[in-house]
Amino acid sequence: MVLCTNEIFIDGRWRKPTGAGTIEIENPSTGTSIGEIAASQKEDVDEAVDAAQSALDGDWGQLSAVDRGRLLTKMGQVVTEQVDELAQMEALDVGKPLKQAKADAIALARYLEFYGGCADKFHGETIPYGNDYTVYTLREPHGVTAHIIPWNYPMQIIGRSVVAALATGNAAVLKPAEEACLTALAFARIAETVGLPKGALNVVPGTGELVGAALASHPGVNHISFTGSTAVGTSVQAAAAQNTAPVTLELGGKSPQIVFDDASIEAAIPFLVNAGVQNAGQTCSAGSRILIQRGVYQQVLERLAERFQSLRVGPAIEDLEVGPLVSGRQKAIVTDFVEHGEKTGLEVVAQGTIIDGAPSGGYFVCPTLFADVPPDHKLANEEIFGPVVVAIPFDTEEEAVQIANNADYGLVAGVWTRDGGRQMRMARQIKAGQVFINNYGAGGGVELPFGGVGRSGHGREKGFEALYGFTTLKTVAALHG
Repeated sequence: MVLCTNEIFIDGRWRKPTGAGTIEIENPSTGTSIGEIAASQKEDVDEAVDAAQSALDGDWGQLSAVDRGRLLTKMGQVVTEQVDELAQMEALDVGKPLKQAKADAIALARYLEFYGGCADKFHGETIPYGNDYTVYTLREPHGVTAHIIPWNYPMQIIGRSVVAALATGNAAVLKPAEEACLTALAFARIAETVGLPKGALNVVPGTGELVGAALASHPGVNHISFTGSTAVGTSVQAAAAQNTAPVTLELGGKSPQIVFDDASIEAAIPFLVNAGVQNAGQTCSAGSRILIQRGVYQQVLERLAERFQSLRVGPAIEDLEVGPLVSGRQKAIVTDFVEHGEKTGLEVVAQGTIIDGAPSGGYFVCPTLFADVPPDHKLANEEIFGPVVVAIPFDTEEEAVQIANNADYGLVAGVWTRDGGRQMRMARQIKAGQVFINNYGAGGGVELPFGGVGRSGHGREKGFEALYGFTTLKTVAALHG
């Protein structure tokens, strides 16, 4: 599979972009270039949107739900065949360890399978009304959907966003993050291989300032799905509002994991650690705040410290517990947070280790665990997007809820307790789009609706629920005559 290409994918064909611009692809494990890809321009965005609309007016729009589902299912089969290649590509591009990159490729295949199977099972309803009427609803695609995705989980977010949009009959324009475009371009080649009608999927790599902004404000775009920072999400929503286009926003997080005295500590520890350092902490749903009831605080902290000290950091290809951050800029941001914690008197109780021989140009940061962090501290409230975890003690259930809801974000939370009543109370009181009880993440959960509240955004992706977001409802009332 070709890693880099100087072409973009519009209307079912590969072609050079309008301008001569390129995007350098960097290996974050070494800090060196692995090649260049084409950079789209505003004119290319216009052409991609036109191609998507033509697809809706043509072959793609004429396909039955069954046939759409079969195409997506076939794409899933091709992804399954190419899992190892896609994983290598993602590891090289993003910096995540191979086992994590492979899990993402497998998840993409599962999204294609899931939404391929959903395509002909998503329907409207009949509504009881007057005896002289037949009333029913139709779920119809928005039309042209734009997908602006980040660099941390390209394959997974393509799966939960683009694939769901295609399953419901939309035509998609995909703008991958400039830091990580390779698997998005590979996805286009897979679509081409299985015969997805031209224009149903268009991929326009480029900068957010140019291509992302052009998509967000384009009058021909009928729905926008954005995953990224809260600041950029706000600007995307403002631009879309000029065209009254609906927006699904999946933004940042500062997710708490809450450990009560009666929790199974043995079961909790692997989740508490992994949720904070997976993909080097570059995860919107990272469990970066660990709230621990005082009766087990010291015990849990000691166990966490042991795990953090055993974490090894190195190149993605080494397939260790933690890889590099995606860029020098991201490394600088995370390093600043760690230094701020130290300067303000926070205690570093444990850090991981960068392996001997790791390339000096790689963007490696040691996973860091801070203890006794005040709930109002910067590190306890701002999204760091790196392998930095803070431990916060609490006394009562009420205090735990107050601390958990203290941050402006509300994406994910974890609750560790054997008390069934407490489990239900906490699930209701915590402000988050997902609450996991005695687990965290449910192994990926393709089927589980995902999204947040507050500064974490709005709308839902994943699961059957995503299909509602990518459609609009039409009501038909027929008077018998």
